[in-house]
Amino acid sequence: MDPKNIVDKDASFFGQPGGLQTLFFTEMWERMSYYGMRALLVLFMTATLQEGGIALTVASATAIYGLYTGAVYFMGLPGGWIADRLLGGQKATWYGGIIIMLGHIVLAIPSEAGFFIGMILVVLGTGLLKPNITAMVGQLYGPNDDRRDGGYTLYYMGINIGSIIGYFVTGYLQTNVGYHWGFGAAAVGMALGLIQYRLTLPKLKGVGAEPPKPLGPNGMKRSWMLIWALLAGLAVVTYLALNDVIIINPTVVAGNVAIIFTIIFFAYYLSIFLFGKLTRNEMKRLGALFLVCIASTCFWAGFEQAGSSFNLFARDLTDRMVGDFEIPTTWFQSLNSIFLVALSPFFAALWINLSKRMINPSYGFKSALGLIIMATGFIVMFFASQAAASGLKVAPYWLVAVYFIHTVGELCLSPVALSAVSKLSPKRMAGQLMGVFVLTYAMGNVIAGLLAGGLDPENPSAMPELYWTIFVFGVSVGAVVFVLALFTRKWEKLAEDDDHPGAVIDANEPVGKP
Repeated sequence: MDPKNIVDKDASFFGQPGGLQTLFFTEMWERMSYYGMRALLVLFMTATLQEGGIALTVASATAIYGLYTGAVYFMGLPGGWIADRLLGGQKATWYGGIIIMLGHIVLAIPSEAGFFIGMILVVLGTGLLKPNITAMVGQLYGPNDDRRDGGYTLYYMGINIGSIIGYFVTGYLQTNVGYHWGFGAAAVGMALGLIQYRLTLPKLKGVGAEPPKPLGPNGMKRSWMLIWALLAGLAVVTYLALNDVIIINPTVVAGNVAIIFTIIFFAYYLSIFLFGKLTRNEMKRLGALFLVCIASTCFWAGFEQAGSSFNLFARDLTDRMVGDFEIPTTWFQSLNSIFLVALSPFFAALWINLSKRMINPSYGFKSALGLIIMATGFIVMFFASQAAASGLKVAPYWLVAVYFIHTVGELCLSPVALSAVSKLSPKRMAGQLMGVFVLTYAMGNVIAGLLAGGLDPENPSAMPELYWTIFVFGVSVGAVVFVLALFTRKWEKLAEDDDHPGAVIDANEPVGKP
């Protein structure tokens, strides 16, 4: 019997296929390790040697942070290709998790060289694991299985639960024991994910066991040779950089990487228009999708201040004392995930009720709204930084308000953008365009790191102007996208006339962390 048919009839995990249990807990523990570790990065890099850090400047630390988070998303492109052509989703997820765990173990060893090597390992491992475990969730369901939406909702709940656990555990350990204990906790989290993945692997019943489009023997041999050559080159460059044979300026590198990612995005998008043999309707749909991509890039450039400039603001300029208890810095970042869990049902109900009233805002409108809402959060930071510039530490409710506003913006844009990619892409190149869309995450994260470099808590007097500039830029781009969306909303509806697959992630679903 076809394993797929067996999976379709399985309902052992809250009415969902049993394989969802495997993927739910693996992803939960992986996100616990990823977000828990990520919350410590800028704090560790900017902390003094006496405080257990490596005493980098804010500009260098935030640039490295942007490069790291951008690279995580970018590496999902080759990671997805490796699974599709060489390993299959199951093996890619397993080996990716092992590499992530090893990266966290290296991070837990007090060593500046080990810190950078550990980050590289986490990037490589996440590139293998993240895109493929998400893809396998969709593969658990048949084409007409109406449980898919509920399955993804449950899966994304696991992502948010994992991130909340990560922030609280690593933040507590960093405050009370030290940074490297926090990094070690991330390794333990990933190890737990791997153990349960291996023990419950039979529940997947063949899903992702083999690559869907395997290369021939010669192609596989050449591909593995190229992969090992690239890894060897990366190892050589890392060795030379760590031994000061070559000098790497993180800010310059981040600026160049942002340019490279942008060129790749525009070149790929243009090549699809020129060589994709698109119909007139497909061109119009991709024009509407382009607006969503622009909004997404700008959104993440602002939103991802959470792990960089907002993190430093919480540490250095926020009064974190509640009685005799000092709130760990990273706990503020957990607010986003907590608000996501709390607000997601309300937004799901909002879109459904609007649809029942025959009010269905376009993808472009929702994306513009999400960007503008996110940008308004920087008004709050503008006033908070003005108070901080006076020499006083500000109350924590300023950051609580910002995270709430940004979460509302995320709920307007993130799931909608993913749904737009699935709905507006030509069926024959939906995978390619999802890969191109992931570049908006990569571009946004690198730009976020560069922006955060100017938001130095040591110079709070410069913060208000920079936060105001980000606000004006975000609202301006959002307004332009909104106006253009008035013209492209008709183009979006052209998709209804063609035979397109349903959106894997529907606009009505709760959103998880990317």
